Amino acid sequence: MEKNRCAWVTEDKIYKDYHDMEWGNPIHNDQQLFETLMLECMQTGLSWLIVLKKREGYRSAFDNFDINKISRYDNYKVDCLMEDKGIIRHRMKILAIINNANVFKKIQDIYGSFDKFLWAYVDYKPIINSWDTICQIPTTTDLSKQISKDLKKLGFKFLGDITVYSYLQAVGIVNDHTKECFLYKGK
Repeated sequence: MEKNRCAWVTEDKIYKDYHDMEWGNPIHNDQQLFETLMLECMQTGLSWLIVLKKREGYRSAFDNFDINKISRYDNYKVDCLMEDKGIIRHRMKILAIINNANVFKKIQDIYGSFDKFLWAYVDYKPIINSWDTICQIPTTTDLSKQISKDLKKLGFKFLGDITVYSYLQAVGIVNDHTKECFLYKGK
C-alpha cells in the first residue's frame, strides 16, 4: 500500500526518497547545512526536483561542498564549472556559492559552527507546524525574513526570505509535513 505523503511530492523516486528520508529531519552537521544551503541558492527560480536530480553533479563539481576548497576557487575554476553539464551553469549562482563559502567560514569562526548560529534562532528546538493542506503552508515567515536579512547583512548571496524558508524546512528547523503525511509528527 502506498504511503500518504505531502501533496508536493511527485511520483518521481528521487522526490519520494528526499521527502521520506531527508526533508524536515533536523540537520546539525555544518557540511550538510552548507550543502543544503547552496543547493537552495541554486534552486532559486527553478524547481527543487531539477536541483535534486543534479545533486550528485554538484557534489562532484564542488568538491563535496568542502567550504575550504570552495572558498579558494579562482576564475579558472569558475570557467570550468561553467562548462560542467552536471550542474546548472549560472555564473552568478556559481560565484554566490564561492562567496557564501567564505561567509560561512566567517560564521563558523565567530560562533564555533554554523549549526550554533542557525539553530539559535529557534532556541535549538524545531518548529513543528500543523497544516491540514499544502495550501496552508506559507512561503515565507517572520523567521525566514529575519534570517534572510541577517544572512544578507553578513554577506550571503541568493538567499531571499522564500529561499530561506525552504531551507529551514529542508534542514528540519521547520517541520511542515501536512497532517495527511505519514511523517506528520503533530503538536
